[in-house]
Amino acid sequence: MPDKSATPRMLLVEPEAMLRRTVALTARSLGMAEIREAASVQQARQLLKEEKYDGAVIAIDSDAAYDLSLVAQVREGGSVSRPSMPIAVMTERCTAELLGTLRLQQIDRIIVKPFRARTLLDAFGALEAASVA
Repeated sequence: MPDKSATPRMLLVEPEAMLRRTVALTARSLGMAEIREAASVQQARQLLKEEKYDGAVIAIDSDAAYDLSLVAQVREGGSVSRPSMPIAVMTERCTAELLGTLRLQQIDRIIVKPFRARTLLDAFGALEAASVA
């Protein structure tokens, strides 16, 4: 079993339980990261206030709009993690306008749904590398 103190702590915010559980369990079993899961923005908001993370993957789709409030919370210093923490977002669509907004928020990776679980695992690996850079 990997040394937990050296294992990065990541936050995964995804409403789909099957995807969230599959990715979290796989990442843990491979020793890639210690994944904390949040099924909702409200749950994630609380976790961000209570625990420090090395990176986050956040689903930003909210009905017909995008919810970037968690990204803003981190970037504006409203979490115990560093404001420059690496963040990836998941979305069903990415417009030019959204891309511009995400660049301004210094988003490290954009994952467009649908995707394979491996894509999300790769994102966690990239976030880990960015967190130590």
